Amino acid sequence: MKELTLQVNGMMCTGCENRIKNAVGNIDGVKSVTADHTTGKVTVIAGNDLSKEVIKETLEDIGYEVVGE
Repeated sequence: MKELTLQVNGMMCTGCENRIKNAVGNIDGVKSVTADHTTGKVTVIAGNDLSKEVIKETLEDIGYEVVGE
């Protein structure tokens, strides 16, 4: 298992948090997702074989910008 933390722009409310949790949580290999709109941080616990790029692409596909890690 590995933990990835990404800084994300565009999260404004708990609805955004839930949207991110649902989208990222559906990626194969993801065990858990937390999102905090007040800090803009998304933390993912996933299997070691999951690429950070897959998570970034998923976030961008649903309208958020990954700005840091």
